[in-house]
Amino acid sequence: MSDLVIVESPAKAKTIKKYLGSGYEVVASMGHVRDLPKARLSVDIKHKFTPKYEIIKGKEKLVKELKALADKSDNIYLATDPDREGEAISWHLAYILGLPDGYDKRVEFNEITKSGVQNGMSNPRSINLDLVNAQQARRVLDRLVGYKLSPFISQKIRRGLSAGRVQSVALRIIVDREEEIRKFKPEEYWTIDAKFIPKGSRKQFTASLYSDANGKIKIQNQEQADKIEADLKDAEYMITKVRHGTRKRTPAPPFITSTLQQEASRKLGFQSRRTMKVAQELYEGVDVQGMGATGLITYMRTDSLRISEVAIDEVTKYIASEFGSEYLPDKPRVFKSRGNAQDGHEAIRPSMPHLAPDMIKDSLTSDQYKLYKLIWNRFTASQMSDCIHKTTQADIEANGYTFKASGYYVSFDGFTKLYVESKDESEEKSSELPSLEKDTPVKCKELQKNQHFTQPPARYTEASLIKALEEYGIGRPSTYASIITTITSREYVKREAKSLIPTELGEVITGLMKERFPKIVNLKFTAQMEEELDTVEHGNEEWVEVLDGFYTEFWETIKKAKADMEGVKLKLKEDETDLVCDKCGKPMVVKFGRFGKFIACSGYPDCKNVMKFVQKTGVKCPKCDGDVIVKHTKTKRIFYGCSNYPECDFVSWNEPTNEKCPQCGGILYRKKGKKPVLFCSAEGCGYSKTDNQEDS
Repeated sequence: MSDLVIVESPAKAKTIKKYLGSGYEVVASMGHVRDLPKARLSVDIKHKFTPKYEIIKGKEKLVKELKALADKSDNIYLATDPDREGEAISWHLAYILGLPDGYDKRVEFNEITKSGVQNGMSNPRSINLDLVNAQQARRVLDRLVGYKLSPFISQKIRRGLSAGRVQSVALRIIVDREEEIRKFKPEEYWTIDAKFIPKGSRKQFTASLYSDANGKIKIQNQEQADKIEADLKDAEYMITKVRHGTRKRTPAPPFITSTLQQEASRKLGFQSRRTMKVAQELYEGVDVQGMGATGLITYMRTDSLRISEVAIDEVTKYIASEFGSEYLPDKPRVFKSRGNAQDGHEAIRPSMPHLAPDMIKDSLTSDQYKLYKLIWNRFTASQMSDCIHKTTQADIEANGYTFKASGYYVSFDGFTKLYVESKDESEEKSSELPSLEKDTPVKCKELQKNQHFTQPPARYTEASLIKALEEYGIGRPSTYASIITTITSREYVKREAKSLIPTELGEVITGLMKERFPKIVNLKFTAQMEEELDTVEHGNEEWVEVLDGFYTEFWETIKKAKADMEGVKLKLKEDETDLVCDKCGKPMVVKFGRFGKFIACSGYPDCKNVMKFVQKTGVKCPKCDGDVIVKHTKTKRIFYGCSNYPECDFVSWNEPTNEKCPQCGGILYRKKGKKPVLFCSAEGCGYSKTDNQEDS
């Protein structure tokens, strides 16, 4: 006889087994074992939205094995992830194993280390039904929206479409930004910069025109710029003011789920789904040489910035030892979480702060090492001293005009010795001014007039979209990856470089939603729903009441939309082709079936002519005169081949382009990656260049 511990994954089971020893059997449920079946709504709306759960198809054998192990075990510990989803999995496991109500051996591990596991096992509790109901409320609400709304969208636009409570709002944010960009009208403006050399010095510095006698100046056209240039011709310049100061930069806090996804996108080029997959591996445990299976980070789904005293003490000792006591602040830093943070877990940090990335590099995959290093650097830097800048600002005047120059140098690097947070915008560059004194004449070496135009708002990237979702209160950090995956995989949004751009399909769906279901895609309403769902988790509201308050109005809106749009079908330009049916002469159009896209006659049902859908790249085959087309492996990986296959055997993993190699005249191929390039594959050529237009 032994005690049974049930977790979600085999990797997590292996790591925990190492710490618990021979008296325990540790097994994995492989995620959820019971859920709402996909084939039907599975929610009894008339009877308090009762969900009709079933064993997930394909897991019947696993459930049988879990029951057999439970029957011969003294104690059963439910050790699924420490969040809503994990709580719900434990609740479903308790049900299928026949455990009594109020079962009190639910344990959770914030970190899978020896102390973390021992602490969790020493503090079992009952299943938290408020957490379970919060998960049920979200699950049922999303099922109601998806299964009631998706058929309507599919009927009015195209077969097989889906609409979701949160994904529709995320899509709207992207579409609205695209509309802003289209409506944007650039405005002209000019800047004037000057290059100066102080008297008695050889060091040159740059200053920008700031004001004239009437105050801060705005140059709107070339005529203004030319007048200023004329006014300053042969002028004498004098430094009239010099200010020296000190500026402190404080480190960024350790990661929470959203900031980890943002920074991994900026620094590593990881999509959010990839980030969360690797983070899960690091949390559940990796085989580290000399240590065995080891959980390397704390739980990665969190919105709290809290750090344990033990972790602070350990990282403080590490910083003092490796960098010196001058790299420690006067007291440990405490970071304040956002107002709506759950604070159920610590911030994301290394579970053993002394375990520097390079110490375990050989035990990690490339992705694991990169992400662990990012997490370790960010956490360690968060407990280091400020970076100190010595700043200089100077005013240079001539003929009633004032130029301003500013610069700084780093007098103490502090936390930046280890880590600097990335930004969506270009980062500030360090520039040091020469020694400047008030009332010193300066010589103007060059006056530069520069024409500019205001730029439209930037398209969203994964990083900036996640930031926007968090700021608006849309969804929760653990859902961001799945939201982005859904809208891109369904081709509502496409990636171009790092930008997320709505497709015509995405824009048409959003337009229909804004017209017919304005509340569903209303940002404030969706954020309010999230807050209401959170009240369920805190035990302040019944989940059935939350659903009832939403569903009545929602269903009336659907019925009205169906009546108002009876017989209406929205058409998409992207579904049109330049092909003509060889049987009846009518245009051929793109259709969508169970197995994907195909080409069919627009005269259906009178004409049922169909043909295979082929996605052309617009590039001619380098071996023959055929078209290069997009193909897919059985695992849906994209490659490129010739439309004349099998007569022509041209094939490539890298996308051919219409651009020619300047060295040998061959075609250039596009190679994707963190730093995408265009390269020539001709033997002995070796030409390549950065591809600034491609996705990283």
